[in-house]
Amino acid sequence: MINMTTAQNAPAETDRASFSIIIVNFNGGAYIQQALDSLARQTRRDFEVILIDNASTDGSATGLKTEALPHFILMAETENHGYARATNLAADKAQGEWLVCLNPDAQAEPNWLEEIAKGQQRHPDTKMFASAQFDAVNPDRLDGAGDAYLIFGIPWRGGFGRPSSELPEEGECFSPCGAGAVFHRDTYLAHGGMDEAFFCFCEDVDIGFRMHLSGHNCIFLPQAIIHHVGGGLSGRASDFAIYHGTRNRVWTYAKNMPTSLFLITLPGHITLSLYLLMRGAMIGRVRQTWRGMRDGLKGAGKMRRSGKANRKAVVSIWKLARAMAWNPFRMSQRKTHVRELRP
Repeated sequence: MINMTTAQNAPAETDRASFSIIIVNFNGGAYIQQALDSLARQTRRDFEVILIDNASTDGSATGLKTEALPHFILMAETENHGYARATNLAADKAQGEWLVCLNPDAQAEPNWLEEIAKGQQRHPDTKMFASAQFDAVNPDRLDGAGDAYLIFGIPWRGGFGRPSSELPEEGECFSPCGAGAVFHRDTYLAHGGMDEAFFCFCEDVDIGFRMHLSGHNCIFLPQAIIHHVGGGLSGRASDFAIYHGTRNRVWTYAKNMPTSLFLITLPGHITLSLYLLMRGAMIGRVRQTWRGMRDGLKGAGKMRRSGKANRKAVVSIWKLARAMAWNPFRMSQRKTHVRELRP
């Protein structure tokens, strides 16, 4: 059941925003107001903020100060939909041409939207963009430079935990990290939005993969900066995060990898999955990792069937493969994977 409340500063129907910023909250505490305050300082003002609250119990979605925002909508839900469905519900409500996702434990630089708009002008045919993410606790460390995807079916947040000096130049990454992702709304909806079966984790990689299959690319914008706590709500290595991340990684691979690449990469996928399971045992996380793999395999057949139409529509196998990383050591070290733009 949805209990939607429209808060102050609702836009008029004729006053359509360029950007609809979507924040999905679940017990976000003080992070929420900090995120909203950073948006209130944006140099561009043609945006609306949609805060969708997944039935929080900590009061984090009440008593918020939103007067400095151009437009603000609160969608107060009566159940926890997870990140994927909540984002889709907000996308349906959004009035902007572009959907801009911001995690509740992230804060945007004042020129964030301005730099996104400049990137859109430089790349008018691009339908998804990734923000530059710095660690909010340690700004000398990256939180991410777009999501990377190893051709053997293992995604990672490019540059996570690496020195900020390794921030790459503008270029192509595989998909945007959901903490600061930008999608053309109509294109996002045409691809079915985020897969709600995922609940959360890897749903950003999955929608990026599906858009790649139809010929879209993703541009990383190093000047569009957010500062992200990273795991501030779910925990960077919580049981919840490890389980859903592992399960959804298997589902993303099974659902989207075209048959020719699937057959070639499956042995590598199995080998790396066994390695990750052993690593889980070494760090005391084997139970959560195994549960995620087990449930991922149980649902892999259903996911494979659900992605059949998208896989058949792939524009170019070679273009898709070029967007992926091929070096497992790059993944193991969490290095960035942003390819230089071709003239």
